[in-house]
Amino acid sequence: MLVLFETAAGYAIFKVLDESKLQQVDSLYKEFETPEKANKIVKLKHFEKFQDTTEALAAATALVEGKIGKSLKKVLKKVVAKEAHEQLAISDAKLGGVIKDKLDVSCVHSPAVAELMRCIRSQMESLITGLPPKEISAMSLGLAHSLSRYKLKFSPDKVDTMIVQAISLLDDLDKELNNYIMRCREWYGWHFPELGKVITDNLAYCKSVRKIGDRTNVAGSDLSDILPEEIEAEVKLAAEISMGTEVSEQDIGNIRHLCDQVIEITDYRTQLYDYLKNRMMAIAPNLTVMVGELVGARLISHAGSLLNLAKHPASTVQILGAEKALFRALKTRKDTPKYGLIYHASLVGQTTAKNKGKISRMLAAKAALAIRYDALGEDTNAEMGAENRAKLEARLRQLEEKGIRRISGTGKAMAKADKYQHKSEVRIYDPSGDSTIPSTSKKRKFEEVEEDEAADEAATPAVKSKKPKKEPKAEEEEEAVTPEAEETPKKKKKKKKDKAEAEAEEPKEEEEEVAAAVETTEKKKKKKKKKVKEEEEDE
Repeated sequence: MLVLFETAAGYAIFKVLDESKLQQVDSLYKEFETPEKANKIVKLKHFEKFQDTTEALAAATALVEGKIGKSLKKVLKKVVAKEAHEQLAISDAKLGGVIKDKLDVSCVHSPAVAELMRCIRSQMESLITGLPPKEISAMSLGLAHSLSRYKLKFSPDKVDTMIVQAISLLDDLDKELNNYIMRCREWYGWHFPELGKVITDNLAYCKSVRKIGDRTNVAGSDLSDILPEEIEAEVKLAAEISMGTEVSEQDIGNIRHLCDQVIEITDYRTQLYDYLKNRMMAIAPNLTVMVGELVGARLISHAGSLLNLAKHPASTVQILGAEKALFRALKTRKDTPKYGLIYHASLVGQTTAKNKGKISRMLAAKAALAIRYDALGEDTNAEMGAENRAKLEARLRQLEEKGIRRISGTGKAMAKADKYQHKSEVRIYDPSGDSTIPSTSKKRKFEEVEEDEAADEAATPAVKSKKPKKEPKAEEEEEAVTPEAEETPKKKKKKKKDKAEAEAEEPKEEEEEVAAAVETTEKKKKKKKKKVKEEEEDE
């Protein structure tokens, strides 16, 4: 049996002399207590030393990922292939599968092999000749540092210091450009003030000034490569009637030199922006997709590094850049700010003022996840950022449409919110309660009701008794009607007396009561007549 043993200095292949000892796993360490005993169990067959730390790192990373490095492949072909009948003991089962597939070498991985590896490591200095202990320790330290950097994915593309410097320089360039352009417009405005109103674009203005020079040269100069035809015609017309002062050639020369500086800085700014955009897509692609390269770079710059930004919670990312307003609000016990640097993101900018707080909170939550994925994740694609941005855009459309949907469940069902309608009960004013006179009319009404009931009782048996008799019915009807007719004038007389007594206080109310009493009697008469007619028809 052969044993593949990896060290920081190189690969070692040992030959197992006594395989029967491997069966006693618990007592195997006793056979490696001294170098003499260890040499009786295993013997060094071949040692492939690494040339430098780079080769050692490449071999170590290949082992970590379960791959066969170039140096390992070379050793296995050179030594193990000659003894194909021998089994190869390895410490990693995954690596054993790869070796068996590619080199057709049978590999063994068991608890006995793991114990053997541990025992060999304890007597490594005596078993591997030609390597002093100091050299082994130095190579181990160097490989440990290199491997740690690799595990943290340390690479020039992941250096976020360049982003911090680039965004700071970009802001400085913008400030300087504004100052230079303002100075150029003011300086040349003394000579040709109308040009500043005609040409609004700063870069086009500086290029035109550099090409024109003195305003008297406008008529003979061709500005078609800088300006559209309409604006060029306006410039030439304005130059003929300009009210600017005359300046010397030396002044024009200095103004042209300033225009050259503005054009050069603008070109450099464009180049720097492209560099920053590419660097952001390499370092933080998901964050760039979520908030844009400028806002993402400012967030990284404000936090100090991408890793520091990944440690911040979403609530801190939301108000990052508004610390002064936050502490002022806490001190004065007022509302805290809803957004900081994230306000300049395109998603927040296209939202109405009412929904800016909601969208900034949701964007900060998704951006915090994207930052952690970029800082600590292994993949470098922007799929997660694009997916989260699509979700936020859908939520933004939902808020803009004012659709109240369920957050849980399918989200398809609309929540039914009925509009509030105030239902007021309309009541008619009863003026009878305003009278201060003793209510004699109520007693009269009760008497009338009792008389009507008595008349009804007298009329009903007459109707039911015999069908053929029609004349008595008519007589009874007349008799029923006559007492009511007699009652009505009596009522009127009594009411007239009441009116005479209460005329001084409330004449109008009494008239209304009289009218109501007359109406009730008329209605009762009509009902009785209808009943009589229906009974006659039935007969």
